[in-house]
Amino acid sequence: MKIKLLSIILLLLSLQVNCQNHEPLADSSWFIEVKNPENYIGIALANGRIGLTPTEIPFKIKSIILNNIYEKESELGVSKIMEGINFGNLNVSIDGEIVDLKSVTDWKQSLNMKEAYLETSFIFRNKAAISYRTYALRGLPYMALTDVNIKPLNKTIEISVSGVIQTPSDLIPGLSTFRILKDNEIHMPLLQTNASGKFNRNNLTATATFIFGDKNPELRHIKIDDFEHQLNFTEKVSQNSDFQFAWAGAICSSGDFADPQNESERMVIYLMRNNKNKALKQHKQIWEELWTGDIIVEGDKESQQDIRLALYHLYAFSAPNTGLSIPPMGLSSRIYNGHIFWDTELWMFPPLLVFNRQIAESLLDYRINRLEKARQKAYGYGYKGAMYPWESDDTGEEATPSWALTGTFEHHITADVGIALWNYFRVTHDTVWLRNKAYAVLADIADFWVSRAEKNSDGSWSVNNVVGANEFAPNVNDNAFTNGSVVTVLNCATKAATALGIEPENSWIEVAGNLRISQMENGATREHSEYAGEIIKQADVNLLSYPLEIIKDKDQIRRDLEFYEPRIAPEGPAMSHSIFSVLYSRLGDCEKAYYLFKKAYIPNRRPPFGALAETADFDNTYFATGAGGMLQAVIFGFAGLKLTDDGIIQDKPCLPAHWKSLTIKGAGPERSTYYIKN
Repeated sequence: MKIKLLSIILLLLSLQVNCQNHEPLADSSWFIEVKNPENYIGIALANGRIGLTPTEIPFKIKSIILNNIYEKESELGVSKIMEGINFGNLNVSIDGEIVDLKSVTDWKQSLNMKEAYLETSFIFRNKAAISYRTYALRGLPYMALTDVNIKPLNKTIEISVSGVIQTPSDLIPGLSTFRILKDNEIHMPLLQTNASGKFNRNNLTATATFIFGDKNPELRHIKIDDFEHQLNFTEKVSQNSDFQFAWAGAICSSGDFADPQNESERMVIYLMRNNKNKALKQHKQIWEELWTGDIIVEGDKESQQDIRLALYHLYAFSAPNTGLSIPPMGLSSRIYNGHIFWDTELWMFPPLLVFNRQIAESLLDYRINRLEKARQKAYGYGYKGAMYPWESDDTGEEATPSWALTGTFEHHITADVGIALWNYFRVTHDTVWLRNKAYAVLADIADFWVSRAEKNSDGSWSVNNVVGANEFAPNVNDNAFTNGSVVTVLNCATKAATALGIEPENSWIEVAGNLRISQMENGATREHSEYAGEIIKQADVNLLSYPLEIIKDKDQIRRDLEFYEPRIAPEGPAMSHSIFSVLYSRLGDCEKAYYLFKKAYIPNRRPPFGALAETADFDNTYFATGAGGMLQAVIFGFAGLKLTDDGIIQDKPCLPAHWKSLTIKGAGPERSTYYIKN
């Protein structure tokens, strides 16, 4: 009996030790798992250069979007971001039957936000358990990979797999080839397609291949038509064994490479020759580093996942040292032609500035590198300094369709760019960067606004004939947000000059101190000179309280909130309620702030992952601008952080009652942690 009791004790101790040695269970807040493919709107996988949109259909990718690579949308149209040659699809058959949604059960997809891959799994006809992971490789930014595992369940099966390269219909297909390159008896099979835009602005090449383990099945080339060809193999897989393979590809363009064809080949060969595991390890390591900047919510799992998904997308759509910016829909679609708007500087940039200095600098490089085009635009419209386009593409010229008044008159973008530059300096205090890169832009922006403003007979100044943030009111005078952003950026330029020991222009100070921002009879700030209470598209006046912080009086902030909140159009974009949430947090009304935080994105979530649409009544996802807004509600509202001339500081946090705690991790140059407990 004693021996038996001792054995039980030893067994329990052994189990305890084993449990301590095992890795802890995965934190479910990093995963979004879905089991219903109905009403499916995909989630983006991206690495700052290319973006993939997976679908619910097994082994299918909807599209591959190429960052900063453009073609004309039509003969008389403007530029449009290019959808690349799609090398991401596989056709898989088992025992002669195609694997599709109708033939599988137990379908499941899981987005791993921590390691940035989408895993799909299912059972095929009770014959095979299949799973695969799809990556937009972070360390190889022109490449993507699908890693597949097939396990027979009851008996030997025969699988037939075709890797597919498809040319989108709006491209002109070029040479499609299958070649087996050879060096020192090493065989390198490559499937390749070349194509060009219809107006020959860019040439594209996609190259792909299979990567196997010990087995190397015989490959067969199948030409479907000018727009599609495939690389096929067939393999018998016995019961109780797993068959693993990967399908990997690279896409290069003449916008990035002088010889995209050969470069894409070399990239695929690099991955093929024993570097797959290295690439996956590097991908994981880079994402681990990105997630040193994180937001942790205790006590609200839904909000935690939504916040992580928003931050995941901002990280996925951007990358350091690229000089690239982020379109409103990131790299998930071609909506808004993939152009760059104020969405980056005002909405997405602030969270990234808090968490990742290198990405923030890269976003600003996009504007700095296009200063000459901004100067050219100012000159072309009779102004001094630099005038940034409302919609920008790779050229830095105005890319807004000419029928849209925003492209000709929405000028606050030029102030928004300067404010972002100054905020970067406020956080980093990098005087070398300010002197060598940013000051020329800030000074030219200030000169533009002095030449753009008009002096009134009473000594005040006005900015006339603009489209403001409220785009429902075109061609107005003294729009509140436009004037507020001008005051702010002129003060930024003055401070920048002082920081560098340069005498600021007196005209900057004069215009900043005398620009008209008026009030209505009820005491609310007037949205523009003729405004009389109409419905507005999105927050405008309230932006003077945050992020501009021109209006600081709490009574005035509340008065403006109470007046404009009910006047936001239901069809307006998501960001207004994020601004309202920040302001109510700063007023100490935590529950109202939480209500507005949720209102900023819950109506816009789309199944099954919760991808954000721009508005409640459209399915245009993923709206990275809205993600930036909701993150600001958390960082600068609930957590109480502020961007100041002394860097990032914490003022008064304001947590929702049911949140146990909120942690902002990895903030600012010192990677500081802010922990707020209820």
